[in-house]
Amino acid sequence: MLLVFGLGKDAFPQTKKSREDLEREKAEVQARLREFDAILKQTTATKRTSIGELNAITQQFQTQSRLVTTLDREVRLINQEIQETERKIEMQEKQLKELKAEYARMIYNSSKLNRGLSIVAFVFSSANFNQLYMRLKYLKQYSDSRKQQAEQIVKLTEQLAEQRVLLDERKAEKEVVLAEEKTEREKLENLRKNQQSVVNTLSRKERDIQKQITATKKQQEQLNRMIKAAIEEEIRLAEAAARKENSTTTKKAGTSMPMTPEAAALSSSFAGNRGKLPWPVETGFITQRYGTYPHPTLKGITLDSDGIDIRTQPNSNVRAVFDGVVTKITTIPGYGNTLIIKHGEYFTMYSRLKTITVKSGQEVKAKDIIGQVATNAEGQAEVHFQTWKGLQIMDPATWITSK
Repeated sequence: MLLVFGLGKDAFPQTKKSREDLEREKAEVQARLREFDAILKQTTATKRTSIGELNAITQQFQTQSRLVTTLDREVRLINQEIQETERKIEMQEKQLKELKAEYARMIYNSSKLNRGLSIVAFVFSSANFNQLYMRLKYLKQYSDSRKQQAEQIVKLTEQLAEQRVLLDERKAEKEVVLAEEKTEREKLENLRKNQQSVVNTLSRKERDIQKQITATKKQQEQLNRMIKAAIEEEIRLAEAAARKENSTTTKKAGTSMPMTPEAAALSSSFAGNRGKLPWPVETGFITQRYGTYPHPTLKGITLDSDGIDIRTQPNSNVRAVFDGVVTKITTIPGYGNTLIIKHGEYFTMYSRLKTITVKSGQEVKAKDIIGQVATNAEGQAEVHFQTWKGLQIMDPATWITSK
């Protein structure tokens, strides 16, 4: 009897792939948390209880929660690998037992044959040549079978030893991950308490917060009027150029303004990079997202934003997210230094800048530095970022790469 087996370390490729995906996700979440820590440590000395602080803590809490969930999945995957390895060991032990039993029977039968009749006598006592050939063939097959059985026993014994080592490694790894998960859960609980403390403080200031939100909304409306006026001026200039004799400016269906072939190509390229644009700052996290929605932790508070706020480290460089031309530089109350970059029929807006290092009409490339982020009275360095297609405002988070 010959048993076929192949139970090496990679016998479960699906589990291996799941582990690789999990390790990659874990590394990404840990990198994000390190980014949070680096940014938030910058504001520890000056931070005040505010919606901005709560938004940052909430984002950190959600990311920390994601890490704990990932670690829990890792523990479950390791448990699955341990169970699979134990099943392999059990199966290999059974195979090894059967192989040894079969090998013992072959040795016993061989000894019985040798006691009754020598191999030479067994062969040459054949009645004819055909019987002689068949006996020789039988003896060769019997010898080959014994050899293969012995080789299988050695090979399976080695594999069994490898699986036992792997099992010990997985159990040790499980203990390490469990300890890591315990530590991260403690961090998560501390963040939850910190978040609740800020929520309790802010809940007692609901009237003041509503006033702040109303004031911010007015500032945002002023910002949007400026943006629309700037875009309308660009459309007016493009339409005037289109009316000139021998103009190469054309307006295609579905576009918001006439464009030269070069501008149309730039616009098409911008649209084709949706979800792939770099962030306007190298490191950071979104503290306020686009749209109108209830605050995730403060009851009765509704947030409204036509762009996204990205918290970053103080004095960080602000970058253009795509090739284009600077079309407007101004200052808006509550938003500080602000600039708009035109990308064909698309526009990106950057505000809350401490300094601006480009000029109106200047051409820029993706990731070119256009200024430096400002730090507010609460010690928070945030850039406000918007995206427009003509006069249609869009969610900027759908245009930049996901983190």
